[in-house]
Amino acid sequence: MSLKTPRNVSGSDLVKLLAKYGYEVVRQKGSHIRLSRLSDTGAHHLTIPNHDPLKLGTLNAILSEVADHLKIGKEELINKL
Repeated sequence: MSLKTPRNVSGSDLVKLLAKYGYEVVRQKGSHIRLSRLSDTGAHHLTIPNHDPLKLGTLNAILSEVADHLKIGKEELINKL
C-alpha cells in the first residue's frame, strides 16, 4: 500500500527536509527558493515555491525528482515529512 502524500506541507518545510539530504539554499528570488546538491554524479538543482501549502502536484513532482536523484523510494521522503 502506498503512502498518501500530506497536503499541508509548506515550501519551507520541504527545504528543511531536503537539507537533511545535502541540499543547500543557493538563492531566493521572490517566492521561489533555489536548492543545489553536489555529489559524485554531478550537481542537482531544484526550485521550490515558498508557498503554504504547496500544491499536491508540485510536491509530488519535487519528491519524485529528489527520490530519483538520490536513488531512494519516494515513500522514504514522505515518511520524513
